[in-house]
This record gives sequence, C-alpha cells and structure tokens, in this order.
Amino acid sequence: MYDVCVVYLMRERAIDGEIVTEVLLGEKLTGLGVGKFVGAGGKLEPGEGARAAAIREVAEELGVAVNARDLEGISDITYPFVDKDEWSQRSFGFVTRVWAGTPAASDELAPSWFALDDIPFDRMWADARLWLPRALAGEFVEATYYFRSDGTLVESA
Repeated sequence: MYDVCVVYLMRERAIDGEIVTEVLLGEKLTGLGVGKFVGAGGKLEPGEGARAAAIREVAEELGVAVNARDLEGISDITYPFVDKDEWSQRSFGFVTRVWAGTPAASDELAPSWFALDDIPFDRMWADARLWLPRALAGEFVEATYYFRSDGTLVESA
C-alpha cells in the first residue's frame, strides 16, 4: 500500500446575486482513473509528508502555489483494491481556499469549477458521493473503501 494526497481548491463567487461555493475538480488525463473527475494530487515521494506532497502536486497539476498553513485536513481514507493489491493506497485529503496563481490545465488534469450542488459524482470514483460532501462541509472523514480494479466499489467501512 502506498500513500497519496488529494487537494480540493474551494472558492466563493457571486452568481445571479447569490454567493455560491465552488470546488475545483480536474478530469484525469493519465494513469489510474483516466476520464474521472478528481482533486489535484498524487503519490508521496520517499520521505515526503502529505502536506509537502500536496503543495508539490498542486503546483505540478494546476500551476498554482499553496502554503502548508492554508491546507486544512479533511480526510484519511484507505483504498484496498481487492484484486490488484499493488493499487491499494492510503489517501490524505485537504482543502484550501488560498492559493497564488490561476489554475490551468496540465498533462495530468483538465480543471473545472463546480458548485457544491453540481459536483459530477457520476464521473468520479464511486466513493466520492459517500464522503466528499461531508468533508467539503467541514467534517473530517476517516473511512475504508474497497474497490475492484475495474473501478467497482465493493464495500465501505
């Protein structure tokens, strides 16, 4: 099992006179989960902590700079792949509302902003609808979601 991080940029903006909270998701262009919407993130390098990895991954995938002090931990989730153990991972999730620069596409992600009511769960990993709304609302989520290598969610704990 290896460690990964995921970061969700969040912002508020006025739409039709109302303040709407939005989250930045990226369509995955390479690797595990191609075509799915995800937060920016990836594997921790040897000796790298989750926050340092989050800062690095956001810079690589979105071209923006975040500060460790602005990263709020939202989740600690384990993902065993029952038929492909080498894909099993532990994910450390963060949100930030502060960054420098404008998010842009990279070789890894094509970013889009979504209102919290319009998150495209049908184009995300199946577990996202179970935990992400709670985490984005401020709850710290600890969970385990068992997957098959075809992307099927087997069970949660």
